[in-house]
Amino acid sequence: MSPTDAAKLTADLIRCPSVTPIEGGALVLLEKVLSEAGFDCNRVDRGSVCNLFARWGDKGDVRTFGFNGHTDVVPLGDESAWTKAPFGADEEDGYMYGRGATDMKSGVAAFVAAAADLVRDAPPEGAIIITITGDEEGDALDGTTALLDYMQDTGEAMSVCVVGEPTCPDVMGEMIKIGRRGSMNVYFTVTGEQGHSAYLHRAKNPLPPMVRLMDRLSSHVLDTGTDHFDPTTLAVVTIDTGNPVSNVIPAQCLATINIRFNDRHSGASLTEWLQSKVDEVASEFDVDIDMKVKISGESFITPPGALSELVSAAVKAETGVTPKLSTTGGTSDARFVKNHCPVVEFGLVGKTMHQVDERVNVAQIHQLKSIYSRILTDYFA
Repeated sequence: MSPTDAAKLTADLIRCPSVTPIEGGALVLLEKVLSEAGFDCNRVDRGSVCNLFARWGDKGDVRTFGFNGHTDVVPLGDESAWTKAPFGADEEDGYMYGRGATDMKSGVAAFVAAAADLVRDAPPEGAIIITITGDEEGDALDGTTALLDYMQDTGEAMSVCVVGEPTCPDVMGEMIKIGRRGSMNVYFTVTGEQGHSAYLHRAKNPLPPMVRLMDRLSSHVLDTGTDHFDPTTLAVVTIDTGNPVSNVIPAQCLATINIRFNDRHSGASLTEWLQSKVDEVASEFDVDIDMKVKISGESFITPPGALSELVSAAVKAETGVTPKLSTTGGTSDARFVKNHCPVVEFGLVGKTMHQVDERVNVAQIHQLKSIYSRILTDYFA
């Protein structure tokens, strides 16, 4: 049987319009491909989210290599700005276009193709588990978390896992993610008293305390970085009153901040610090300040070791590039997998992900399959 064509599988997946949380036929396609290769597949749908669990090999106390990925994609944005059909998988000048081409249908296709060829041509002593979610780009409440809950309930376990997110900024092979910063959004509401802007004594303006609070938060240096992480960042992303006129002092002012934090902090410790600053400003201005916190994920790291060395060696062998071990970027579903087993992320160059005319270098899809094939072969050797 001829090798599984990772580029063709990528194109077939792109043609599935799987904008979160719509399945779009992507998981149906993967289940067919994996079942034909001998994988035992189970749908692990929860709520409105579709997920796929696939195992090859004996279940039990065996070396089990895991892969985690997603087939859901972000919305198209301004569809009229696309020069190619967003779900057409059109090719031009060596690139394949379409939403999800980079993030991350090509990564899923490359690993599925590598795993299917391995178990057919050189069955390893061990097992392979593939978990694919349809909720990575959404709230991520019923995606990889549902798959991990299913695994716990059914006694399934991965020894190690690779997440196929696009990890390389510019050059294929240049970066492996061994962790991620934590992320949290914080929402503030300062409540004063509405009044005429000419009669300040008859109103309580919520803007000065909000501006003071935002200044104190954004000007504070939380840390200077740690061994594997950049410094923690705090960004004020909006301040709003909804006030359309200049002669009215509004009753409320809203603001939102986003914090990306390293392993010197936790969501709880930062929440405690934020609350102390809120209490200070509320007392100084004699206003009520409400704070709501949403923690998307805690910081985590898989310390450099056997797994990162395995992936690094395969990347260098196939690309000639020695990858950097990094914790930069946003959040990924690795933040859930790290509670189950050691996990790293490696995938394609991600320069066009989430953009209009998202596209992937077709040659790099085949290269990524070769890297994943080498990782699997070396792991089971």
